[in-house]
Order: sequence, then structure tokens, then C-alpha cells
Amino acid sequence: MSQPQNGRGALAAGGLAAILASACCLGPLLLVTIGVSGAWIANLSLLEPYRPIFIGAALVALFFAGRRIFRPIEACKAGEVCAVPQVRATYRLIFWIVAALVLVALSFPYVVPLFY
Repeated sequence: MSQPQNGRGALAAGGLAAILASACCLGPLLLVTIGVSGAWIANLSLLEPYRPIFIGAALVALFFAGRRIFRPIEACKAGEVCAVPQVRATYRLIFWIVAALVLVALSFPYVVPLFY
């Protein structure tokens, strides 16, 4: 018995990949901003080589989540989650929040030098 596909897993994967993609750059900046410092902060940049992989994973996950979330209501069966209007609206809102996180991850290394 398979679960109906509603895009929740792909959306969660996209969000996690977006957070990991920005962890190498955004993490140290946030820690220094709130007053946490130390030589160990430099170790957070170890994720930088994996940034393109995380961004690619986020974009692929968003693609598959978008296919499920923005499909026509006629494609949903009567008992499925995607047929409920409130659930559809919530998933769409979460999708756009995750898409904004991915946009921050993509643009952060290019925008941050403007603040130094």
C-alpha cells in the first residue's frame, strides 16, 4: 500500500539542502554577529566545496515538489490530501518559503562582500 505523493518529502529535502548550501557562508556570519567567536568558526567553511551539490539537490527537490504541489486539482483523487484547499494553500506557502531559502543560498556569497 503506497502513500499518496503530495510533495512534502521533496519540499523538506529542498529546505534541508538550502540550509546546508548556505551553512558554509551564512553560519559563521550569524555566529560572529551574535557575538560568538573563536578559531573553530573557520571549520564551518569546510562545507564550501559541497555547496554546488547542495544547491543542485535543493533545485531538483523543488522541481519535484513543485510538480506535485502546483498540479491541477483535477489530477487529485477525492480522498487525497491535495484535494483539500487549505492543505494546498499551506503547501504552496511553504514551497515559496523554501524557494526563498534556496534563493538566499544561491545569492549569499555574491551579496555578503557588499557588507564587509
